[in-house]
Amino acid sequence: MSESRRICVYCGSKTGVDQVYTAAALALGAALARRGLGLVYGGGNVGLMGLLADAVLAGGGQVVGVIPQALADRELAHLKLTELRVVDGMHQRKALMAEQAHAFIALPGGYGTLEELFEALAWAQLGFHPKPVGLLNTAGYFDHLLAFLDHAVGQQFLQLRHRQLLRVGVEAEALVATLL
Repeated sequence: MSESRRICVYCGSKTGVDQVYTAAALALGAALARRGLGLVYGGGNVGLMGLLADAVLAGGGQVVGVIPQALADRELAHLKLTELRVVDGMHQRKALMAEQAHAFIALPGGYGTLEELFEALAWAQLGFHPKPVGLLNTAGYFDHLLAFLDHAVGQQFLQLRHRQLLRVGVEAEALVATLL
């Protein structure tokens, strides 16, 4: 696979209750492909993850999936990717995804999505990488999380300059543009 610029996307292995989340994943995939950006993601064929990968591929883009063997064994791996990397565990998965990414975006998701998003932000805060981190706030999904981060700034547990590391958008194409 050529060394094109890749965006690492964290997102749910479910689609959620509202079709707006599906639409956002498809829009982000299409936006990445239109801009000639590759996708690196968790390698799954389910939920927003699978939809996102399919949208990038449908747009002619390249997709690298990174999945732990235990999840691949449960037949959750997307087998039509440009490249599928099977690793031993979650720590290797996250490290490889981060290494291959030029930027990060989070779509709606649960614990795993949030954990990965905050790890990318913490690493940026600590100076371990200079890569931009974005959040696609589809239908206000992350409003309460963003309010919490503002509260953390107000309570002086988070510096404003570190809060500003997270770039927030409500439209896929515009958010991608802020990360380039």
